[in-house]
Amino acid sequence: MARNPPTRKRRIKVRWRDPGKQPAGKGEIRLRQIRSAIGQPPPLRRTLEALGFKHHQDVVVKKDHPALRGMIYLVRHLVEVTPVKDGK
Repeated sequence: MARNPPTRKRRIKVRWRDPGKQPAGKGEIRLRQIRSAIGQPPPLRRTLEALGFKHHQDVVVKKDHPALRGMIYLVRHLVEVTPVKDGK
């Protein structure tokens, strides 16, 4: 007598979201390069250039949108991200 296969319940994918992070597309983001691009692969160097970084410890302010979030995700170990306050 064969056993029934184990049942697999579908799991609902829950995207982890930082509660302090604002939704994409609202406001501006301040980016600071905290690690050097020396020794990084060329695609990561090009991503840093596309974000507007000229050198190590450089700070840029960009308008937040989903494409920018994707680029930040690629170089998340090299940059520091903080939201820009309205008054600043």
